[in-house]
Amino acid sequence: MKQILLDILNEQELGKLSEIINAAGKTIITCHKSPDGDALGAVLACAEWLRTKGKEPLIVVPDMFPDFLRWLPGVEKIRRYDKHKEELDKAFEEADTVFCLDFNATDRVGTMQKTLEECKASKVLIDHHLEPTVKAEVSISHPEMAATCELLFRIMWQMGDYDEMSKHCAVALYCGMMTDTGGFTYNSTRSEIFYIIGQLLAKGVNKDKIYRSVYNVYSDWCIRMRGYVMYQKLNVLHDERATYFAITKEDMARFHFKKGDAEGLVNEPLRIKGIRLSISLREDTEVPGLVWVSIRSTDHYYCDELARTFFNGGGHANAAGGKLFGGIQDAERVTREAIKAFAEKYY
Repeated sequence: MKQILLDILNEQELGKLSEIINAAGKTIITCHKSPDGDALGAVLACAEWLRTKGKEPLIVVPDMFPDFLRWLPGVEKIRRYDKHKEELDKAFEEADTVFCLDFNATDRVGTMQKTLEECKASKVLIDHHLEPTVKAEVSISHPEMAATCELLFRIMWQMGDYDEMSKHCAVALYCGMMTDTGGFTYNSTRSEIFYIIGQLLAKGVNKDKIYRSVYNVYSDWCIRMRGYVMYQKLNVLHDERATYFAITKEDMARFHFKKGDAEGLVNEPLRIKGIRLSISLREDTEVPGLVWVSIRSTDHYYCDELARTFFNGGGHANAAGGKLFGGIQDAERVTREAIKAFAEKYY
């Protein structure tokens, strides 16, 4: 019978990872700043996994995560670096093992970067982004994976730890995979993904409830803002088969914006017939001139290259992001240039 899930680790990686886990004492699990569903799901699932091995890891995230992820089991144990810097600086200094999940470079952890880089602990990188630069004793990087949570499941599976997997661990893994694929609507055509989903459901995961908990929890103000942006702010460039919109600080203040209110909004314009590229611009509410960029595309229209070339970012083939400095008007100008270049290359 053909093996359904091929091994993700070679013998050297498997041996080194087992050695690090067995020897781990003071362990920290961390992820990138502004954690999304995959990042948060990965750190929570990893913590559950390590607890089955007798470890008591400390979960540290750089800053705030969206309200729609606060239902995840174990989220109350998470410590925010931006709220407890001195305490967590000491924890990193004393740690002997650090798991770095869902980021490929230390600048992805924001103000925690210096602390992480100076930390002497053995580091394990588990990530699915391109071109990892994190210095780690074990670097498990597979950009072809749909999510870091998929990669984490496959590591647990290969190490023979599926039977011991808790329902809480399975819920976190499923949430990460679901959110990083837009509800399995992109980066999710491999059959192995759905085999993994089946194994997670066998642990008692209620996938419908998870979907509702993530996507059906908007406030009335959030719904009004999303409608306003699509009606008043959306620019549709049919000749280039692309769209973009910009959310300003004034827009956010008007609609009582909370972190996560614009989550997934960049996907909506892809519902328009013929559109292959969607770009979202959003002003940062605290840093003057900083604009966050989110990019989505379909099929073989690769937006990761667009993010690297124009937006100081990167990501995956159909889901990428970045940032610009100079204000929203400059950001819109760069976006139009990017769309033109994208159209010339792919159409």
